[in-house]
Amino acid sequence: QVQLVESGGGLVQAGGSLRLSCVASERTFSNSPMGWFRQAPGKEREFVAAITRNSVRTSYADSVKGRFTISRDNVKNTAYLQMNSLQPEDTAVYYCAAGPRFSSDWVEYDYWGQGTQVTVSS
Repeated sequence: QVQLVESGGGLVQAGGSLRLSCVASERTFSNSPMGWFRQAPGKEREFVAAITRNSVRTSYADSVKGRFTISRDNVKNTAYLQMNSLQPEDTAVYYCAAGPRFSSDWVEYDYWGQGTQVTVSS
């Protein structure tokens, strides 16, 4: 079973940047599309970004397009989410996920990390 561990969250001022990392426990990571999702208190989980297994395609939520960049390093079994120009509305717990399909729908992903908190102060 694939285990995913996120890191890189924290407290940042509006306009700042953070880079989240997601390390997978299995070499099969390289065969899986990856996604990043987030959930703010009292809100539903929402799609942030996704990337295909070979990094050829990426997809972003409109709310983060142009500010966030998803990438991966299959040699290191690691996915990244570079977040720039952060705003208070980006405050949430961020989760990485792996699954068989490149999708913006969280139900398509089988494996999830424990989440990392991102807090953006105004």
